Amino acid sequence: MRPLVSGDCLAAHPADVRVVDVRWYLDGRSGAEAYRAGHIPGAVWLDVDTDLSAPATTADGRHPLPTPERFAAALGRVGIAAGDPVVAYDDTGGSTASRLWWMLHALGEPAAVLDGGLAAWPGELSTDVPDPAPVERAPRPWPADRFVTADEVARTRAAVYDARTAERFVHGAEIDPRPGHVPGALSAWWGDNLDGAGRLRAPDELRAKYAAAAGPGGIAYCGSGVTACLDLLAMHVAGIDDLALYPGSWSQWGADPARPAET
Repeated sequence: MRPLVSGDCLAAHPADVRVVDVRWYLDGRSGAEAYRAGHIPGAVWLDVDTDLSAPATTADGRHPLPTPERFAAALGRVGIAAGDPVVAYDDTGGSTASRLWWMLHALGEPAAVLDGGLAAWPGELSTDVPDPAPVERAPRPWPADRFVTADEVARTRAAVYDARTAERFVHGAEIDPRPGHVPGALSAWWGDNLDGAGRLRAPDELRAKYAAAAGPGGIAYCGSGVTACLDLLAMHVAGIDDLALYPGSWSQWGADPARPAET
């Protein structure tokens, strides 16, 4: 399955995929309310905080990986069986939908992101909330080479990219535990992966942006391991392999005073 799906393609094949709304907002707005106000017909909603993450802790960060059991249960609850093709979308350029894409992609499951997000959908929106029959899913362990720890980031030879804004990369923000970034990391704001229409840039542009990852691969992180997945999607589209997410991200690294920070 290709990692990007156009709105026209999705509209032409509504019965061939499971559509998942992954809207979530850093400013505290409710993704669930946005979903109920209007979504792609047939789409279900998954919560970044509770379905795609374990509970936040200072030690693990704001969006730690959920246990395999928790993730399998969330997918099963909305009727997504193993092997079902999934198309995830949001209304922020893929910055949250790509979290679900990466989790499924890392497990070898067919998944894609709606290129351009909700704005790319050519049809009417629906307020009908589907009630799919739950299915049983066997938990599958997270591949160790696709999700790395803070210690592995500290000793890696791969290019490390920080998907936060350049301002947060240097100075931090109120939500960050302290200013700065992982030593040696490169600033790669997730928004720069998008063109003026809010779609992912062409592969050659993305290859140029992530040229440093063409060697031993690339690792992405952000504030909490969500928007970093859009950097991973961009690198994947650019043809770069050996990619990994640092789920703890700066909310874990920066909260540990024993770990160094560059500004």
